[in-house]
Amino acid sequence: MTEQALELAIASIEIESKAVSDILGYLDKEQFMRAVEAISKCSKVITCGSGSSGIAAKKFAHSLCCVEKSAHFLSPAEAVHGGLGCVKKDDVVIFVSRGGRTVELLPIIDVCERKGATIIAITENLDSPLARTADIIVQLKIEKESDKFNVMATSSFIATIAMFDAILVAIMEVTDYQLDQFAPIHPGGAVGARLNPIK
Repeated sequence: MTEQALELAIASIEIESKAVSDILGYLDKEQFMRAVEAISKCSKVITCGSGSSGIAAKKFAHSLCCVEKSAHFLSPAEAVHGGLGCVKKDDVVIFVSRGGRTVELLPIIDVCERKGATIIAITENLDSPLARTADIIVQLKIEKESDKFNVMATSSFIATIAMFDAILVAIMEVTDYQLDQFAPIHPGGAVGARLNPIK
């Protein structure tokens, strides 16, 4: 490993740390709390995104299930081949797209709007089809990605995950989620062993 490679690796950590801490300076608290309230009160949450945004969306759907919210990730490819049948009126659909113009998402956004779902956008671009359609916008502002070409979903991915985690912990408080609710649904791994000791 060269000295230059190590320097770039260290710089990556610094850049990504800043992307997360920067959220505190621009967070729209009203929109954030509207998102928390909508997710907390709805009967079903669907998340959707492509590429790294899709991975972040899938992780958030799993996290919501962990706090007893019915949620699942809808693959854009499956959505346009019948998967959109899962979307019902008053469901919350969360779209993740930094640019807000991801072509795979555009027909899905249109159908969700026509079905009467509440659309939450996680995006940087307020002048985008996604933002213009969304009922609630949780904006991200990414100064730069952490790779030397500024093209990989690095800082933007970490910031998206941090925003989703912030929404999650707020939902846990709003819904009065308790640890004893988590134990039965997490019997596996070290956490499961700690929460469900053998008697």
